Amino acid sequence: ETEPLTSRKDVSDCNEEDCKENGLLVRNPKPALRLVEDGNKVHPSQGDKGEAAQISNGYSGVQSSVPCSGMGEVEDAQCTAPAATTTTTTTTSTTCGAEGQQQLMELEDRETWSKKIDFLLSVIGYAVDLGNVWRFPYICYQNGGGAFLIPYTIMAIFGGIPLFYMELALGQYHRNGCISIWRKICPIFKGIGFAICIIDLYVASYYNTIMAWAFYYLVSSFTAQLPWTSCTNAWNTGNCTNYFSKDNVSWSLHSISPAEEFYTRQVLQVHRSNGLDDLGGISWQLTLCLLLIFTIVYFSIWKGVKTSGKVVWVTATFPYIILVILLVRGATLPGAWRGVLYYLKPDWQKLLATEVWVDAAAQIFFSLGPGFGVLLAYASYNKFHNNCYQDALVTSTVNCLTSFVSGFVIFTVLGYMAEMRNEEVSEVAKDTGPSLLFITYAEAIANMPASTFFAIIFFLMLLTLGLDSTFAGLEGVITGVLDEFPHVWSKRRELFVLGLTIMCFLGSLATLTFGGAYVVKLFEEYATGPAVLTVVFLEAVAVAWFYGITQFCNDVKEMLGFTPGWYWRVCWAVVSPIFLLFVTCSFLSNPPELRLFDYTYPYWTTVVGYCIGTSSIICIPIYMVYRLIITPGTLKERILKSITPETATEVPFGDIRMNAV
Repeated sequence: ETEPLTSRKDVSDCNEEDCKENGLLVRNPKPALRLVEDGNKVHPSQGDKGEAAQISNGYSGVQSSVPCSGMGEVEDAQCTAPAATTTTTTTTSTTCGAEGQQQLMELEDRETWSKKIDFLLSVIGYAVDLGNVWRFPYICYQNGGGAFLIPYTIMAIFGGIPLFYMELALGQYHRNGCISIWRKICPIFKGIGFAICIIDLYVASYYNTIMAWAFYYLVSSFTAQLPWTSCTNAWNTGNCTNYFSKDNVSWSLHSISPAEEFYTRQVLQVHRSNGLDDLGGISWQLTLCLLLIFTIVYFSIWKGVKTSGKVVWVTATFPYIILVILLVRGATLPGAWRGVLYYLKPDWQKLLATEVWVDAAAQIFFSLGPGFGVLLAYASYNKFHNNCYQDALVTSTVNCLTSFVSGFVIFTVLGYMAEMRNEEVSEVAKDTGPSLLFITYAEAIANMPASTFFAIIFFLMLLTLGLDSTFAGLEGVITGVLDEFPHVWSKRRELFVLGLTIMCFLGSLATLTFGGAYVVKLFEEYATGPAVLTVVFLEAVAVAWFYGITQFCNDVKEMLGFTPGWYWRVCWAVVSPIFLLFVTCSFLSNPPELRLFDYTYPYWTTVVGYCIGTSSIICIPIYMVYRLIITPGTLKERILKSITPETATEVPFGDIRMNAV
């Protein structure tokens, strides 16, 4: 122990092979750190981080996983090798104590995507959901048709895509979920992670119910004649009017299509509820549908991204096959050109209205989906040097183009409906949200040749669109909790996922009642909208102004080898926070007046809605206060400690893990 590092006695005790196996010293014949990961040479220029790991005699200090004593000395005997010079100084960086060892073990055990395409399909599947099919076409024609594409593109370039890229980069660099990642960014904002988890649970409680409706339609489609094509069923009323029948029928103000009655009276059964104050009983048919959906979800995500990454090969690609089939079929229908013209005809005056820009910002934000913890979770399973910049551009572009193409799929059919009804397209396109799919589009499909085939593939498409978004939302919660409490759940993932899915199923029971559609509408408008906007605004501020744009750009440079340009810096520091603040203030200053079918939501439901939304973001100030209370020192010292990263990020270089301080 008293022999110097260059002693020949040490050399005889251990050869170079032993040193490599022990992992304490690695031969580095060149002055610069050159390591190989997956067959690709990486030449990081980290400045101090790279230099701290250099040893002047040509060896690199490697953080070992051997136990450390309280003083931070390595207890096991270290191996040495012949020195190139007579005088040698050795610098080793060892993370000691339970916390450091735990971080290292987490990184070494953390699974990664089997293939790069698994990650891309998972992100695309998450971003492209049911909203791309019903929300974008409706918002587009409502806000000026083709003219709406101008504010939509501007908001995407300066708001949506920069935030999307930022979350992917944060998750990939720090390799943590939405809760524990804040220890490495700005600890006082850790409440953001808890708020994200609550929001994701709210989404899971109503979003899967919409898929249960689609599943009910899918099962009902396996008949020679679709049940929403006639007025002779038990659920039909005297106002049911089938204008597609061969008999001459007159369409009056009180007329109701068989598709609408099937949706409202057979699937939802809203006529058996008086509103939110009297939801009625639970529909056992929808309960069974939802139970089956959660069963599929559980067995798709219970083992982690290794299994879900394979499932998305079907759920993320199948919708595109169906969209192409439906687009070709819609384009050949009589009157399809009327729908396309209505969809794209620009109304330039609309660009002067503030509401159009607010809708464009909200649409691109909710379409790309930052703020739900999903991008952080998915990116955390990437390899460190994965090109997340390219991924952000590819996936966001695919998402926006999917929304645009979905508009043609919807409006060719609406033009056909207008032709059949002998009405204007604007009269046919009154339905919004899920009603656009389950009433208008379902009715059009029912009156096409080979209607059963097209109904089956359409509702299968809706199911697959929703499933991978559900995988993603729950994975955001799972990764966040497992990374925050690894000592409890890291070896019990299957059990935790089972408990989570059961909790989400029980939380969905209110949406399975006869008045469940009213609950879905309330949650959709209030539980997620303003809460997610607030979360991402604070996230952008924390990263840009507390963690620091310069530090964040240095992190990106370590991963990708280049520094983000001034455009990204300006967007992250100024434009994106303003973009989010603009949308949030617009929403709060003009809350939506909720109405569904013939039911107008009373005023007290608005108060309930805001309470639901506040219940998630209240975690942020509560944790801030808690953090300041438990931190020792004066108020100034507490604040400084709370905004300073408390743990270093382990930066992997091949088999070597280094502290990024």
